Amino acid sequence: MPPPDTTFSAPAARYSGEPVLDMEALLEPFMESDSSSAVIPFTRAGNLILIKATADTTVGNFILDTGAPHLVLNITYFRQYPISRSSQAEQTSVTGTSQAVASTWVKKFTMGPFKYLRSKAHLTNLGHLENAKGVKILGLLGMELFKRFEMIIDYENNLLYLQLISKKEAKTFKSAHLSDTAAFHEVPIYFKDNKIVTSTEVAGKKIEFIIDSGAETNLLDSRLPDKILESVAISRRVMLTGTGNKKVEALFGSLDNLVIGNRSFGAMDVLITNFEKTCFTYNGCVNGVLGYSFLAERKVGFNFVTNKMYLFK
Repeated sequence: MPPPDTTFSAPAARYSGEPVLDMEALLEPFMESDSSSAVIPFTRAGNLILIKATADTTVGNFILDTGAPHLVLNITYFRQYPISRSSQAEQTSVTGTSQAVASTWVKKFTMGPFKYLRSKAHLTNLGHLENAKGVKILGLLGMELFKRFEMIIDYENNLLYLQLISKKEAKTFKSAHLSDTAAFHEVPIYFKDNKIVTSTEVAGKKIEFIIDSGAETNLLDSRLPDKILESVAISRRVMLTGTGNKKVEALFGSLDNLVIGNRSFGAMDVLITNFEKTCFTYNGCVNGVLGYSFLAERKVGFNFVTNKMYLFK
């Protein structure tokens, strides 16, 4: 359990007000070899996954962030890139900060053996994350990069398994990681604004969670019904730091009896905070975020082509 003076980093800025891109027109990753799979080692900054990647000629650490819809670049290192701004879109965080969204294009983006040409990217300042973690962060690897993949995150061995699934394989692909069907629990997922969402149950009530590898802990909206919030045993107050180093107070506790599919999860760390300033999605609010403290308990996998999540036992 974290010490009483812990300050948690909020998930990186989330975007709203901007239409979701046509999924048929998304980035088409390609490889310069015959293989369509890769094992990519990662390091960690606190509870965040860092992966080496290259934006044009700039090489460095990117956070694997399934809660971000697109590729995001830290504007500190990409100031020379041309910028376009959306008058309707804005980025927000749970701490209430917001600003207009700035976008640009990366001619060639490389992650492991996978390459993307002319990638759209959002630009934002990630200085609060760099200051908190003491490491240079070039950006965030958002969901748009992975829509054609099976992804397995092995936190224990710090490995990311990626399998590029062709359109022809979409219905027939069989993963080697899933050969033992007794070793994992399969859960349906769906997408809101390029964010992974799953339906869960707490205290008999249905609630939606975003699956966010860029969140250091689990989050729950303080505006939920009392019956749900009473399932959390509160232990103390903590500070949540968001974009621009703004801090808000949150409640830290343990959530019992979260049900996903037909499996129950108990004694799960969670922060309770007000989601009023960010619904996390443009097309309706979600009720919570499942981050590192949920995902890292086990090997976890996703097939973003068939919309399934795999929770290994």
